[in-house]
Amino acid sequence: MPLTILVADDDLGTRLAIGDYLEVTGYSVLRAENGQDALTMVEKFQPHLIVTDVTMPRMDGYEFVRQVRQQPAFRLLPVVFLTARTETHERIRGYQLGCDVYLPKPFELQELGAVVRHLLERMQMIEMEWRSRSPLPSAITNSAALQTTNLAAALNEIAVKLTKREQEVVLLLSNGLSNAQIGDRLHLSPRTVEKYVSSLLDKTDTSNRAELMRFAIDHHWV
Repeated sequence: MPLTILVADDDLGTRLAIGDYLEVTGYSVLRAENGQDALTMVEKFQPHLIVTDVTMPRMDGYEFVRQVRQQPAFRLLPVVFLTARTETHERIRGYQLGCDVYLPKPFELQELGAVVRHLLERMQMIEMEWRSRSPLPSAITNSAALQTTNLAAALNEIAVKLTKREQEVVLLLSNGLSNAQIGDRLHLSPRTVEKYVSSLLDKTDTSNRAELMRFAIDHHWV
C-alpha cells in the first residue's frame, strides 16, 4: 500500500504539479487548498508526511503545523515547508514550530522528491527499530497509531530524566543534525548545544553520540 502525502497549497498549479509528481513517484496524495482543510485531512486520513505552503487562506501553514504538533499522534510526523517567505526569522519560526525541511520557492520537483524520500525512509527506520524492540499488538498497524503508542511512552520516560531543552536536543540528534544545525533550530550557540550533549552523556553514562542514540532508542526516547 503506497505511503500517503498531504500537499497543502492555495495555488492550484502548485498543488497539481507536486501531487502529480509524487503520484508518478509512487505515493498516494491528498490535496488541500488551505490550512483548515489540511488539518481536517490530517485527522481523518493520518498521512505519513506533510508538504505545506506557509501563506494560505483560513489558516496559514504556521498555525496548521502548530496545531498538528499539539496532537501526540503527529508529534513526529515529517513536515516540509515550501514558501517564498525565506527570511531568516521566517525559517527560524518554521523550525521552532516543528518543520523538518524548509524549501524556498521556486523549487525543483526532483529536490522535493529527494527530501520526501529521505524523511519517509528515516521514519520507517525508526518504526522498524521500535517494532523490533517493543512489539505491538497486531491490531495496531497504521503509522499514526504506532507513533502515538511509542511516543507516549517516550515522553513519559523523558519527562522523568531530562529537562525540556535536553528532550529537544535528543530528538534533533536522532535526526543526525550537527551542533550548529541544532543551534539554528533551537536558537542556541553551538557551544551551548555541546553543553547539553555533555549533560546527556553524563546522565546516560554513555561516552559518545552513537552510544547516546542507542540508549535513546533502547529507552524509546526517539
